[in-house]
Amino acid sequence: MKKVYVVDDSDFVRERVIEMLSELEEVEIVGETGDPREALAAIRRTVPDAVILDIRLPGRSGVEVLRDLKKEEPSPIVIILTNYPYPQYRKQCDEAGADYFLNKSTEFNKIAKVLKELTVNGQD
Repeated sequence: MKKVYVVDDSDFVRERVIEMLSELEEVEIVGETGDPREALAAIRRTVPDAVILDIRLPGRSGVEVLRDLKKEEPSPIVIILTNYPYPQYRKQCDEAGADYFLNKSTEFNKIAKVLKELTVNGQD
């Protein structure tokens, strides 16, 4: 079972992600928020296996949150989900340790596939 935390400032996007993932038996949503500071505290408390993270967040960028998450032990798998799939953002996320970088517009449904693969490949 993969524990997943969702961080996106759009209520609609969070609801869509949670709705999609709730259909997967191997996934448990352990929390969700649009606030980056609240996210870090909750992620440290819930210790999810994976975090779905937006780049643009109020008050703090998702890249900064990503850097903080990758300092944690154990660090979660981080799936960046963004409307800004530009090369410069991909590069920043790669350098900060993102495990996946997905375009919200064209790759939204890949989230479920990625989480299923992680479970099947024994990365629990």
